[in-house]
Amino acid sequence: MTKKSRFASVLDGIERAGNKLPHPATLFLMMALLVGVVSWIASLCDLSAVHPATGEVVEAKNLFSAEGIRWIYTNVEHNFVKFPPLGLVLVIMIGIGVAEGSGLFTVLVRQLVLGAPKKVVTAAIIVAGIFSHLASEVGYVILIPLGAMIFHALGRNPMAGFAAAFCGVSAGFGSNFLIGSVDPILAGLSTSAAQIIDPEMHINPMVNYFFMVVSAIMVVIVGTWVTEKVIEPRLGAYTGNTQPLEVEEISPVEKKGLRWAGIMTLLFCALMAWTVIPEDGLLRDPETGGILKSPFFSGIVVGLMLLFFVPGLTYGIIVGTIKNDKDVMKHMTSSMKGLGGYIVLVFFAAQFIYWFNYSNLGLILAIDGAEFLKSVGFTGIPLIISFVVLSAFLNLFMGSASAKWAILAPVFVPMFMLLDFHPGLTQAAFRVGDSVTNVITPMMSYFALIVTYAQKYDEKYGIGTIISLMIPYTVFFLLVWILILVAWVLLGLPLGFDGPLYL
Repeated sequence: MTKKSRFASVLDGIERAGNKLPHPATLFLMMALLVGVVSWIASLCDLSAVHPATGEVVEAKNLFSAEGIRWIYTNVEHNFVKFPPLGLVLVIMIGIGVAEGSGLFTVLVRQLVLGAPKKVVTAAIIVAGIFSHLASEVGYVILIPLGAMIFHALGRNPMAGFAAAFCGVSAGFGSNFLIGSVDPILAGLSTSAAQIIDPEMHINPMVNYFFMVVSAIMVVIVGTWVTEKVIEPRLGAYTGNTQPLEVEEISPVEKKGLRWAGIMTLLFCALMAWTVIPEDGLLRDPETGGILKSPFFSGIVVGLMLLFFVPGLTYGIIVGTIKNDKDVMKHMTSSMKGLGGYIVLVFFAAQFIYWFNYSNLGLILAIDGAEFLKSVGFTGIPLIISFVVLSAFLNLFMGSASAKWAILAPVFVPMFMLLDFHPGLTQAAFRVGDSVTNVITPMMSYFALIVTYAQKYDEKYGIGTIISLMIPYTVFFLLVWILILVAWVLLGLPLGFDGPLYL
């Protein structure tokens, strides 16, 4: 028997401890009640903080006060229904149900298994995860289970494919090969913060582009190495009951179905492009003619649903798995049946997150943490590293990148500017910290869905399994990313277009 390394033993201990926790739904309920108790204590202590952007005093709200109880009672349904991942998952699953039920996903995986060089499968999955940032957060819904499915079909442990996809989608959130929807949001917040010092300064959405591309390459290389050298050896062979897809040769009718599904996908993409590329495009912003805040991006979940529905329907009609409308509805219904556990988890997760937001505890923690780091007086590279670590820590408590940046930017952007650092550097450091702990925080909106995916391969998998599985990515990404950022500063390289390091 091979002796385990100390690191592997530590991860096993984390997994055992984490899996002794109650059912995730019960745990979210307990955490919500704990938030209520802490909010009551914080209220008694008059805990508060001054919001650096507005100057408003933010006070802790007691969830167990008369007002708080009324808010809880009247917002249970609202919290559940308005929880962002719920609607996205349910709508996309309509399209996915048709694509999966028709057999399109199965034959695509078979094609990948038969045609792709096995040596690059891990890297290809991570690259796909990074590119998924362009399509909102669809990677959480689609790519992570697909990564597990591909590894399983290749005879590898499906949880390793799960981890590779998860690291590309979530831990690589601060990297990309193209500009995503989050870049203009962060740049806008950086601009507002920078104008505290320089009213004429405007931050370009591509201010971090060069750094993002290099970061994406790093995520692929390091993520592949961690998956194949750390994760897979620790997991060993899969011994669960879930059977892998049988990898059979693609039949002529399946090839025909794939070909026409591809043609219809291209036609659909061309149609969507026609609605946004022309200046008078139907799905552009009717007032400004812009794209970033257009109906196209506002309703992107519908476009994604159709992106799966159209080729799935086409494939099913050609191969005979869809003969009438009843078959279509059957496939849609079947895709929803597997979401029962997820929906229950979401109900309790939504209450916890909205209770935490209502209490203002997360906001106060973020503000006080930022002020403390500022008061310590770090400068130069130690300040940059400290800010990365602070961002990573706060990400364990607050899921939204834009919400955290709205709090941190007014403090740290001006402070870095006074030290002659460009706001783009502050934003880049934030993105590093905000990315690396995405895969280990239950505060991440899709964490409940991730646990549900894992339980498909073993019902005993829980929060501890996911955290212990993903900690190596957090550790290695944090170390390597900090080294890249420090080297970038020492070499004085531009971070992106109109993104110098120094003012």
